[in-house]
Amino acid sequence: MSLGITIVIIVVLVLAFLFAGIRIVRPTSRGLVERLGKYHRYANPGFNWIIPVVDRMYLVDVREVLVEAEPQVIITNDNLNAKVDAQVYLKVKADEENVKASQYNVANYEWQIVNLARTTLRNIIGTLTLKSANSERGKINEELRKTLMIETASWGIEILRTELKEIDPPQDVQETMNKVVKAENEKIAAVDFATATETQADGARRAEIKKAEG
Repeated sequence: MSLGITIVIIVVLVLAFLFAGIRIVRPTSRGLVERLGKYHRYANPGFNWIIPVVDRMYLVDVREVLVEAEPQVIITNDNLNAKVDAQVYLKVKADEENVKASQYNVANYEWQIVNLARTTLRNIIGTLTLKSANSERGKINEELRKTLMIETASWGIEILRTELKEIDPPQDVQETMNKVVKAENEKIAAVDFATATETQADGARRAEIKKAEG
């Protein structure tokens, strides 16, 4: 093999080695580089290079994400089974320590958040009546968010907000509530009609009196 061919082969191998180590980190991600299984360094957005085979880069999404705390039945303080569904908005904090924490301090933080949110909702709503739970959604959301923030403090994530999607009573209770609301509306309508009729009759009497006096 001639010297020229040997040089070409070496150059090709070197270039292949260099290209194999190129990693591009998008603005929506951060990278964690491990060397031989141990954490080595943090990778910011842009061009990065790692040693092929020896190094491995893991990308972590730092955008806001939504996780669904799947619907569950919770027994309220007045012993009613309420179907409760909620959403949690969160994101990984985009700095080295927090990105590391999201990967090394907790296994699958989104799944853990779902379970933690469901447990917290049971604890909160279990102390309230169904009526109170529906009228105090803002308070429940804030209490849920604060609890999640405390419990996940070492996970490297930020709980942005929580939203209760529904607090639905059992079907028979809902039907009873609808009947009560309907009855109240009909009662109000009847009172309004009676008042209007009385006012109209009073006006007619006044008109007759004026006509007689005139």
